[in-house]
Amino acid sequence: MPKDTPKTMLTEIMMYGAELRLVDGTIADAGRELSKVKDVEGIFDMSTMKEPYRLEGKKTMGYEIAEDLDWVAPDVVIYPTGGGTGLLGIWKGINELRMLGLLKEEKLPKMIAVQSSGCAPIVKAFHEGKEYVEAWANPKTIAPGIKVPKPYADYLILKVLRESKGTAITVSDTEILNAIKELSKTEGILSCPEGAATLAALRKLLDQGIIDKDEVIVLVNTGSGLKYIDVLSRYIIQ
Repeated sequence: MPKDTPKTMLTEIMMYGAELRLVDGTIADAGRELSKVKDVEGIFDMSTMKEPYRLEGKKTMGYEIAEDLDWVAPDVVIYPTGGGTGLLGIWKGINELRMLGLLKEEKLPKMIAVQSSGCAPIVKAFHEGKEYVEAWANPKTIAPGIKVPKPYADYLILKVLRESKGTAITVSDTEILNAIKELSKTEGILSCPEGAATLAALRKLLDQGIIDKDEVIVLVNTGSGLKYIDVLSRYIIQ
């Protein structure tokens, strides 16, 4: 894993008994280091989209969203996108429900990917009309889950965004921090930076007229801010 991974996450991994190896650079660099040794050492590669199980697990978010909305898909799903498993999983899950005839309406949601302005390869490729991304140079963001310079499933993410008539948008770290504070004060939710990015994106999407306030919009918070306390404290506590 990258050396700059939040300490809370590293501690949790070690508590589970895993062997932890830290590398300089990004999650992509960690993946490259893994690829060098996995066959030699007999390591099972659990990198994003290198195994089938995580996608199948994350598609159940699509099931839960539909169930919570009385088996009608929302108009919009806004998801913080790094490797893309969550966004792809939700789209897969809701499509499965539609194909099985379990949705009361045929509509499918617009899928919207949110990335940090400091690491936005999907946003750049989407708006340039490309099918694949170019690796983002010098990625920087307080949200490690979306600090992915070149997602392995880039073509699938871009395909889903276009199929769903969705879009991709960036938010700044300042906007993410403000959203964390807003969620904490108004909803009592200490969200992770990635989850707060969806609220920051919502503001922009409404202001730009890309989505409408009368639509059914789902923001996905992908984790607890408690895992990022060491990161957040550097910015919140002055």
